Amino acid sequence: MSITVERKKALIDEFAREANDTGSPEVQVAILTERIVNLTEHFKSHKKDNHSRRGLLMLVNKRRRLLDYLKNTEEARYQALIAKLGLRK
Repeated sequence: MSITVERKKALIDEFAREANDTGSPEVQVAILTERIVNLTEHFKSHKKDNHSRRGLLMLVNKRRRLLDYLKNTEEARYQALIAKLGLRK
């Protein structure tokens, strides 16, 4: 369910705005998206795991807040991020 250290490092390297950048909204949203995808796969075989479902909802809400912040501060970065992650249809 959780992401591996190597995958997290790859996401940080891909979405970082500069060297050693782990706190920018882009990196945080990318990591949260990876965790959300992993949990979604988990629920395909564990339908009654309601405790983890609560955690999934918290992750989705945190990602939504970060995306709202990014949209309000810098629209171009927001558009680039959702296009790169494929969040909007």
